Amino acid sequence: MSFRHIWAVTRKEFNHIYRDKSTLFLVLFTPTLILLLMAYALTVDLKHIPIAVLDLDRSQTSQKFIQQITAGQDLDLYTISNKMSEIDSMMMNGEIKAAVIIAPNFSADLIALKGLSIQVIIDGTEPQGGNFAVQHITQRAEQFIDTALSNQLSAQGFVLDTLQPLDVRVQTWFNPDLKDRNALIPGLLSMVLGFPALSVALTLAHEREHGTLEQLLATPVTRSELLLGKILPYILVGLINVILIPLLSLAWFHISFNGNFLLFFGLSALFMFAVLSMGMIIGVFMKSQAAALALSFLLIFFPGFFLTGIFFPLASMPEEARMESMFLPGTHYAIITRGVFLPGVGLDVLWPYALMLIILGLAYSGVAVLFFKKKLG
Repeated sequence: MSFRHIWAVTRKEFNHIYRDKSTLFLVLFTPTLILLLMAYALTVDLKHIPIAVLDLDRSQTSQKFIQQITAGQDLDLYTISNKMSEIDSMMMNGEIKAAVIIAPNFSADLIALKGLSIQVIIDGTEPQGGNFAVQHITQRAEQFIDTALSNQLSAQGFVLDTLQPLDVRVQTWFNPDLKDRNALIPGLLSMVLGFPALSVALTLAHEREHGTLEQLLATPVTRSELLLGKILPYILVGLINVILIPLLSLAWFHISFNGNFLLFFGLSALFMFAVLSMGMIIGVFMKSQAAALALSFLLIFFPGFFLTGIFFPLASMPEEARMESMFLPGTHYAIITRGVFLPGVGLDVLWPYALMLIILGLAYSGVAVLFFKKKLG
């Protein structure tokens, strides 16, 4: 074995890594990026769950109770409402994940030692956040009762533990059985339907790797026409899955579909456009299929798995992670799929997410066309 021969091959490989910027990026920065992503995603502590309160008592006691349950960073008080219709609207729009209903006789019952009964409504489309809200509200309500009644009960010779004055009645909307898969499977559509983006990145890298891109550009086809022609077949094939996957969810997993299918189909087309445009950017920059495959998983699938709210509520993520998630088409599509499948909301609720998909699709495709011209011009 010759050390000189080994060193010659090693030096050649170092030169290849240095000259191929995509390989240099993947080798040098990928571990750091994955560590940051995993650290943000897997160390999420549930907090900042938005809730609303319907205060029908409107007393000083109820105000103190509201302050008690929203103290700290666990629950964020979105609003104190006066009408049940407002709670309905906020829950349908996804603005809140739980609501607390305070009865008109709240303070009177507390003073009369009749116990404390509260109703908590949770959004079943995110079972994690809803369950966390119920547990936190129950714990804080027990602390409130202990503080409010301890002196009064002690003077009358009662023991607080024997009275068990707290009665929390939980009502789950959109997912009555609170099954995780009812919320998980619609959210996972944003991942499984994103796989054609990998194919777009690989096919562009394959064309570049084998030198056929230059042959295509020698034809009258412009660069923007070439890129558009590349992604259209994948959009159409992906839309076939948009038909098949809901049928599978209904027949096999027994997931309810309560929305308008045509709306779902149209919004899915927007998602396909946006995520395939991300794939185009990767294909434009990567010179080899191996590099395109690695970068696709790094920029599309890893963030799509952890940062789109499928497994962890977006409200509980650090601000930096939430900002990054807004640039992922899967974040907006996961909200759309859950909204269409479970509550069955319409475009009046989903239009902001549809608009974001259009903006992201146009932005990513514009960047792809711009750098495609520069790199092959």
